[in-house]
Amino acid sequence: MRSLLAAATISLAFTLFLTPLFIRLFQRIGWGQVIRTPEDVNNPSHHAKRGTPTMGGIVFILGTVVGYFVGTLTGGTAPTISGMLVLWMMVGLGAVGFIDDYMKVRQQRSLGLSGWRKIVGQIAVAVPFGIMALSFPNAYGETPGSPYISFFRDIPTLSFMALGAVAGWILYLAWISFMSVAWSNASNLTDGLDGLATGAGIFTISAYSLVTFWQLQQRCHSTALAAEYTSGCYDTRDPMGLTIVAASFVGALVGFLWWNAPKAKIFMGDVGSMAIGGVVVAMAVLSRTQILAVIIAGVFIIAPASVILQRAYFKATGGKRLFLMSPFHHHLEMRGWPEITIVVRMWIIAGMLAVFGVGLFYVGWLAAV
Repeated sequence: MRSLLAAATISLAFTLFLTPLFIRLFQRIGWGQVIRTPEDVNNPSHHAKRGTPTMGGIVFILGTVVGYFVGTLTGGTAPTISGMLVLWMMVGLGAVGFIDDYMKVRQQRSLGLSGWRKIVGQIAVAVPFGIMALSFPNAYGETPGSPYISFFRDIPTLSFMALGAVAGWILYLAWISFMSVAWSNASNLTDGLDGLATGAGIFTISAYSLVTFWQLQQRCHSTALAAEYTSGCYDTRDPMGLTIVAASFVGALVGFLWWNAPKAKIFMGDVGSMAIGGVVVAMAVLSRTQILAVIIAGVFIIAPASVILQRAYFKATGGKRLFLMSPFHHHLEMRGWPEITIVVRMWIIAGMLAVFGVGLFYVGWLAAV
């Protein structure tokens, strides 16, 4: 518990007090926001944001790493392989986003990495994660991840390895890659208004910290677990490590939100939004709650779903639009909603989905016992 509190506090302090230094640094080296076309140019409120320091995701990535390692070491809890796998996805997908951001800033154009190059980078991060997730068994034979599709826990009938080792590994890695690409791009599309993705990330990962903390209390190999609860126990390898890294990430986001809330002094950029997606997918895989993530992190699905619907409707109707603009939060802007109203209401949706997801998880445990 000391490691948990220390990690969250250190990450919070790091981003809260050091973000102004990074703002001045990014201004000095010219890392300012590039306005997209044509949507942002046609939106006066977005045009006014041109030049605001971007790539702020670097700050909360660093804050999370510092908070996790200092917190665990000072609190007497050693870093775990599961915790470091979460950091791998956060840093790795954040690096893909950084390359995209840097290309935009350097060329002063809204076009960074092409879509397929971005996907290749995301897969290049996801595949090693998937391989390592099925490695490093502990004394009980538990690995960080599993070759099953999971909801509240692994679904026994949905094992990739039931198809054979070769086909199983291929399908498993394809599934991990799909989730990584989907969640990182979903969080990227959600990051369109000041503080929107940051606040959504706080609610989502806070919910996951509760999930993994409950898994810690109900570990299958815990000597403190009552006999009547063994049927509902969890074989998550490092629930405490996952809880600590989640708390560290939430602390870093909270400190960053102080400067990222409307009107933002700094933007997270693709480096930040993709890092959030990386943490979401890593927590979902390592806590064995892959499908439940659709609810817990459901707020991140709204933006990509609106883009998909917009394009499908446009093609089906020969040029008509379902929304004034996509993603959906820009549609609301075009309808005249103030930015702060959209952001706060999206935070409310994020909170409700996160609470509902945790509630479903608890109901799943009750059903198992």
